[in-house]
Amino acid sequence: MGCAPSIHVSQSGLIYCRDSDESSSPHQTTTISQGTATLHGLFIKTDAADSIPAVLAYQSRQPPPSGDRRRKERRDPGASARARTPRCCGIEVETQTSNTSIKQVSTTEVQIGPMRLMQDPIQVLLIFAKEDNQSDGFWWACDRAGYRCNIARTPESALECFLDKHQEIIVIDHRNSRYFDAEDICRSIRATKPSEHAVILAVVPCTSADQEQTSILPLLNAGFNRQFMENSSITACYNELVQIEHGEVRSQFKLRACNAVFTALDHCQEAIEITNEDHVIQYVNPAFEQMMGYHKGELIGRELTELPKSDKNCADLLDTINTFIKKGKEWQGVYYTRRKSGDSIQQHVKITPVIGQGGKIRHFVSLKRLHCANENNNQLYKSHHDEKYTGDNSQSAASLQTRRYSSMARIHSMTIEAPITKVINIINAAQENSPITVAEALDRVLEILRTTELYSPQLGTKDEDPHTSDLVGGLMTDGLRRLSGNEYVFSKNVNLSHSLLSVPNTINDVPPCVVQLLDNEESWDFNIFELEAVTSKRPLVYLGLKVFARFGVSEFLNCAEATLRAWLQVIEANYHSSNSYHNSTHAADVLHATAFFLRKERVKGSLDHLDEVAALIAATIHDVDHPGRTNSFLCNAGSELAVLYNDTAVLESHHTALAFQLTTKDRKCNIFKNIDRNHYRTLRQAIIDMVLATEMTKHFEHVNRFVNSINKPMASEETSSHNDSSDCERTANIKNFADNQTLIKRMMIKCADVANPCRPLELCIEWAGRISEEYFEQTEEEKRKGLPVVMPVFDRNTCSIPKSQISFIDYFITDMFDAWDAFAHLPVLMQHLANNYKYWKTLDELKCRSLRLPSENNY
Repeated sequence: MGCAPSIHVSQSGLIYCRDSDESSSPHQTTTISQGTATLHGLFIKTDAADSIPAVLAYQSRQPPPSGDRRRKERRDPGASARARTPRCCGIEVETQTSNTSIKQVSTTEVQIGPMRLMQDPIQVLLIFAKEDNQSDGFWWACDRAGYRCNIARTPESALECFLDKHQEIIVIDHRNSRYFDAEDICRSIRATKPSEHAVILAVVPCTSADQEQTSILPLLNAGFNRQFMENSSITACYNELVQIEHGEVRSQFKLRACNAVFTALDHCQEAIEITNEDHVIQYVNPAFEQMMGYHKGELIGRELTELPKSDKNCADLLDTINTFIKKGKEWQGVYYTRRKSGDSIQQHVKITPVIGQGGKIRHFVSLKRLHCANENNNQLYKSHHDEKYTGDNSQSAASLQTRRYSSMARIHSMTIEAPITKVINIINAAQENSPITVAEALDRVLEILRTTELYSPQLGTKDEDPHTSDLVGGLMTDGLRRLSGNEYVFSKNVNLSHSLLSVPNTINDVPPCVVQLLDNEESWDFNIFELEAVTSKRPLVYLGLKVFARFGVSEFLNCAEATLRAWLQVIEANYHSSNSYHNSTHAADVLHATAFFLRKERVKGSLDHLDEVAALIAATIHDVDHPGRTNSFLCNAGSELAVLYNDTAVLESHHTALAFQLTTKDRKCNIFKNIDRNHYRTLRQAIIDMVLATEMTKHFEHVNRFVNSINKPMASEETSSHNDSSDCERTANIKNFADNQTLIKRMMIKCADVANPCRPLELCIEWAGRISEEYFEQTEEEKRKGLPVVMPVFDRNTCSIPKSQISFIDYFITDMFDAWDAFAHLPVLMQHLANNYKYWKTLDELKCRSLRLPSENNY
């Protein structure tokens, strides 16, 4: 039997009560304030109400009298340590925290955007007028979670303690209004600034099964965040607190970190404006107020359309900006705006859309700075001009700078914002404060940037391989090397009639020999020449029916199979079977490669069904009515097509225009007749874009854009995520941007169009022979008609086919297929490419100019 508790009075006058029985729990120490005390449970009541200790650090409480916890406490009296804390609310209190909890719970790392934050252990304030099982439950739940906890017994002490410690979670007893009004306490706490980041929980009495629950709205209106049905279970209290920590508290912690961001914005020298998706101003920083002459109170909440606008901008500039930012693209350029005083000023503006709730654009962030062409800044230019220089070099530098300022004013007044214009403007701005030598070097840079062929490598003039020179010159220029007085007309009659060849009525009527061949059409090693042989040089209809059926083209276009079949017949009939290379077999080969690429996971995940249909149609028509001559030949000959298309992408423009003419001329073969106008326009634009991409003059532009917009961002994402994100997530990001889809489609058809070096060796050799024969014939015709010889190296008597293939692979194929393989993952193709290149190198080293060694039929 324990002895009676003893009362101790400290030097400061505080009264402590301790059980004198050494075997009792060390947790039975309770702090009270001055006055005569009487025992009442674990609390000690004093004669004077004002002398009651209003705030207790509740870690000195007795653990619940059940289970392993109590047995553990008895076995290990030193498991808790008692320490004095600084004064809280004017009352010195005793705190006690489990050493185990302190070790288990440390700072937590939290990420918000690019910011990495460290969150201290959670603090909890319990506001209970008297001790009971419920307050015990929350207390020991805090102990289990490692939270720091205080308990307050009066409204005044609760508010004072909160203002001192800024607890993240506040639990208020709302079960009985006899001691205090819980809602009044909540309102008084909410009236303080720190409370905006606190979560306040109301403990409400349980309701019986037949009693209807009361509405939570009064609690929410009073400032509570949540309610907790009375439940003294430590686990229930623990679960509630942990949910609050990982929900509201974590969110509030992130919001508090935004104070640092706003501090940075407030001290930023650039003017910053943030609007919502409806262009209602939500924030401006002091730099913006100073630049525009407004006070933020005059701007926040107003729509941008309400503010005065300058009349110096181009009429359609706002529409251009809105078109960009509504698509999620960043816009950057020069813009005139009007200050509050009415003055127009020129700003360099950068507007960035910000994705928010629902994955939609919710904000636009605008960064604005005065453009250097403004009148205010002209004073700066003038001061530079008026400076005294010594020496001839200094005087010439001053003269150069003066001229540059006047030209800069003209350049910056332009509102044309093509990407290259932005680059040139940036370089011009950099020249302003650059030394004369740097300024002159930048002038040379600008000269280069103002040329049109930014992406085409410049071939050397000395010791250059003539095969490479002639090949590049023939494929990447429009010719235009006419001899004086020589103009030739070159045109082909368009065949609008259906072929007289036997064609299948339905996909099921295909001859057995063709069926057997088509069983393997999904393989990259599919032999298109065997299909050409068994179909009498009409492989496109048969392969097209099979591929289009597999990709559901008829279903997408809502057209009958008979219509699709008739369309394929008309298209194939307008390929020239007399061409050794550019015939319907080549079209079928490109269609096969396109279908193969479309089955690759990344390609499939990046494109929509409309993109797939467009790609298959584009592959089918991409060389229709090809005359077997290059664009350079047609331009030099002054052909009707070259005149019609102004010597620009002559054949590619003709292929698309003719294909749509053939398709829409006759309803029997009009595969587009049943789709709505919007779908048709989108599909038509995609088809045209892909066919025009096969024109070789823009080859390096397409490849470089693909590498910079697709390959590099995906490689960076894979590296930064350490392969945690899946291919599906990465391709989903690509799918969100139409420009990226366009680049993928262009790259796909370009690779399909020139995939011959990546085919199995026997097919590669056959294609090399066919294209060489076409070039030989063109060279012979050029010589016959007195036209400039576009590719002199392709002389039947002297040409080395292995050298021409090596040059073609080195200059056009390797980099492009490396980029495409990095995206689509094509190990079989890359292995064929390596083997074929080795084959051509071997022939070249043996000084063999033909397709094969004279002594062998096969390699």
